[in-house]
Amino acid sequence: MSDEELPRDAKLVQSILMSMGVQHHEPRVVNQLLDFWYRYVVEILSDAQVYSEHAGKSAIDCDDVKLAVQTKVNSSFSQPPPRETLLELARARNSIPLPKAVGGPGIALPPDQDTLLSPNWQLFVPTRLVQKQEEEMDIDQEEESKFDQSRATRESQPSPLHKSEQDGVRRVSFALASKRPKA
Repeated sequence: MSDEELPRDAKLVQSILMSMGVQHHEPRVVNQLLDFWYRYVVEILSDAQVYSEHAGKSAIDCDDVKLAVQTKVNSSFSQPPPRETLLELARARNSIPLPKAVGGPGIALPPDQDTLLSPNWQLFVPTRLVQKQEEEMDIDQEEESKFDQSRATRESQPSPLHKSEQDGVRRVSFALASKRPKA
């Protein structure tokens, strides 16, 4: 679009960008800033309307808008900590030496406990659940042994394929490892 075809608000955004020293920018920046400003103004005015209704006023006044802006500033925008505080935190963090890297072929990585590659979760199973699972495992083992016995008797007799073998149903049981194997 040429400058004559731009809406008044878009021209205003461009002039603000120019006054801040921004010479070149993506054309979509203007649209993004307008979208942000429109949403911000709608939120402020809707909050101001709520405050006005709560105060029993028939219309929004300047105090309602100021209160809405102050509430938005306090809840949405935060100031970064002072530079001295950040420097002190950085000094404290940097005083701790990095862990030794594990040598070997490939990329040098620190030990597993110092990386984000190792699992960082623990599974907590209530004791009632563990007892219930153990009972179920005992029942499953009994059923499996009965199944194996019935299979052995059926396999000894010549017959067509059994239904469980036709459907491809298999029972698989495995123990959960507490740690993953090292590669």
